[in-house]
Amino acid sequence: MLAGCGSPAGTDEHGGSIDGPISYSPVGTTMTIDCGPGRALNITGSNNALTVTGRCSDVEITGSDNRVTVEEISGTIRAAGVNNTVTYRAGTPRMTVSGAGNTVARG
Repeated sequence: MLAGCGSPAGTDEHGGSIDGPISYSPVGTTMTIDCGPGRALNITGSNNALTVTGRCSDVEITGSDNRVTVEEISGTIRAAGVNNTVTYRAGTPRMTVSGAGNTVARG
């Protein structure tokens, strides 16, 4: 890959397969992530403010103190970290909320 030419063929900007789940683990960032037409998203970082566009199949958060707004979720939201807030705009996802201080709501 040439410098400045984007991601290697077959990978996304986060280094994952373009067909596989997106894994996001930074600390203290503000970022927009595109789930595209139905990828899964796994968040393990901390203290992030994330806006997620597109339709995620599933969203799993095992990090802490993240604020995540998701455009649409078609599958499951799993919040298992600590003090995470997830707001989704569309969809009727199944929810599994464990850990301390996690909230998931449509908004």
